[in-house]
Amino acid sequence: MVYSFARIDALGMKVEDVYTQNRRLWVRLREKGGKRHEMPCHHNLEEYLVTYIDGIALRDDPKRLLFRTIVRGTDQLTTSHLAHAMIQRRMVAAGIATKAGNHRFRATGITVYLKNGGSLEKAAVMANHASPRTTQLYDRRHDKMTLDEVEKIGI
Repeated sequence: MVYSFARIDALGMKVEDVYTQNRRLWVRLREKGGKRHEMPCHHNLEEYLVTYIDGIALRDDPKRLLFRTIVRGTDQLTTSHLAHAMIQRRMVAAGIATKAGNHRFRATGITVYLKNGGSLEKAAVMANHASPRTTQLYDRRHDKMTLDEVEKIGI
């Protein structure tokens, strides 16, 4: 979700939604309102997806869900797509105590992109926003509040 600015609906992707075009891996995201959004993969995302797809032998099953849950205590994949609760469990397992939803992933991706010199207009296209004004809501570059600033409050 970070590399593609994908919405939570992207967790319902099928294996066929990851495809090669012009020697590059692309993802086809199904967005709210039934819109389809296609974009090339960042090289890290490409590596992660290829490793994942090959690691659990999904390539020969293009109509299956790409991201599925695992039956607890086993190595067996279910037919259910990943859920918000699973993302929360993975965050806790990674030592991230902050509760975060899918919009946090979008905001992180958009903010990092903008910090690295990306344009707001291109971020809006990548996020499939109708307007850059919507994309600005995800821009967290100016949200950093330091304790030093708070300590300047003197009464």
